[in-house]
Amino acid sequence: MPHALIVVRDDVARSHLVEVARSQAFSVSQANSAEAGLSQLESRRPDLLFLDRCFGGQTKDVLLDQIRGSAGGAAVLVGPMGASHDSRAEAMPSFLSSLDDPLEVGGVEAILAGVANSVAEIRGPASLRSCPEETRFGHLDGSSPRMQELCHLISRVAPSKASVLVCGESGSGKERVARTIHDLSPRRREAFVAVNCGAISPNLMESQIFGHEKGSFSGATSRHRGLFEQAHGGTLLLDEITEMPPEFQVKLLRVLETGTVMRVGAESSIDVDVRILAATNRPPLRAVAEGKLRTDLYYRLRILEVEVPPLRARLEDLPHLARTILEEIGECEGRRKSIGPEVMGMLQGYHWPGNVRELRNALYTAFLLSEGEELDEAAFPDEVSGSLHLDSVPGANAIHIPAGTSIREAERQLILMTLEYMEERKDRTAEVLGVSLKTLYNRLHEYGRMD
Repeated sequence: MPHALIVVRDDVARSHLVEVARSQAFSVSQANSAEAGLSQLESRRPDLLFLDRCFGGQTKDVLLDQIRGSAGGAAVLVGPMGASHDSRAEAMPSFLSSLDDPLEVGGVEAILAGVANSVAEIRGPASLRSCPEETRFGHLDGSSPRMQELCHLISRVAPSKASVLVCGESGSGKERVARTIHDLSPRRREAFVAVNCGAISPNLMESQIFGHEKGSFSGATSRHRGLFEQAHGGTLLLDEITEMPPEFQVKLLRVLETGTVMRVGAESSIDVDVRILAATNRPPLRAVAEGKLRTDLYYRLRILEVEVPPLRARLEDLPHLARTILEEIGECEGRRKSIGPEVMGMLQGYHWPGNVRELRNALYTAFLLSEGEELDEAAFPDEVSGSLHLDSVPGANAIHIPAGTSIREAERQLILMTLEYMEERKDRTAEVLGVSLKTLYNRLHEYGRMD
């Protein structure tokens, strides 16, 4: 990830530059004086320096010299031309540029994009996350090889208009990936709208997503703008796309092909400009084979497929993730707690079937139940701490399926055994099995187990 150092005295202008730089996938350091900027520069060499014209003297010259000596480094003088005499501007035109007040977002973005391209050309794609200490990328956390690959892929696809299919296990962070794609896209100033297709009743799906006119059906007391209209100019995330009824998938495909929607009860269609992101915790081709996802819709959505790695595939990120989550919990609860080395080792030894969501829940449980200032092993859920041992119950951790058993029957046995193991907790059962809660309820209804 390219790095920007913003050394600007005015708080408003500095905050503005920080916001725009971060939106363009830059990591950022900031200072309100040339001396403080020099201190920041010593800890990490930036690819781009925004420097206030009002600063003068030797410290300013040192800052410019340091940037000039960096491969691909660039500097931008910020503020009105009359603020000071820029004697170095003519001497170093190859790396020095200018921004006048008031700061225009378009001009700042153009400079940032140019520096980002130069960095990528000089250092290669790996420069997006070249520093080991750099762990944040949009809404994502982690610097493991799998996360490096994911962030690089996101950085390539985000600026485009292409629809993206985000795949990954439940709790792995698919919505965070979608939000990062939106925030790094040209649509970032418009709405990001997310809908869980499995949480909408099939009878209400058309009205919720496409909208309806007043009086179009019983209870329609006013006009409703559907999610496509709400996301106009921005991004619409269709989460758990495989839970969308096949008959509605046909209507969705029509909208994606024409770029128009028709509210329920309307006589004419409405043009919409929406980027579609879809997400699923099912392997997409298996969902197609099972009839859960139409083939034509799959290929319409899958211009690019992004797979979010499960937590167990990037355990190098777990210590940082755990500490970050624990800090967030501490801020929410108004007190701080820490993680000792033994507890951290325990966390890294668990396989995390519920991924980051399960890690967050486990840490919250331990935070609330630990009496001291350090998290207690015994305060974690039994499956995490290892105090629940299935091996002590003969046959409890396995099912035996004879050859010739149908896939449907094998699935039934697996679901019911897992539900029993999870002590009838349906939310945990769905997480462990990697299915949505709606899918689990549907299966249990088929088995007559909706008690």
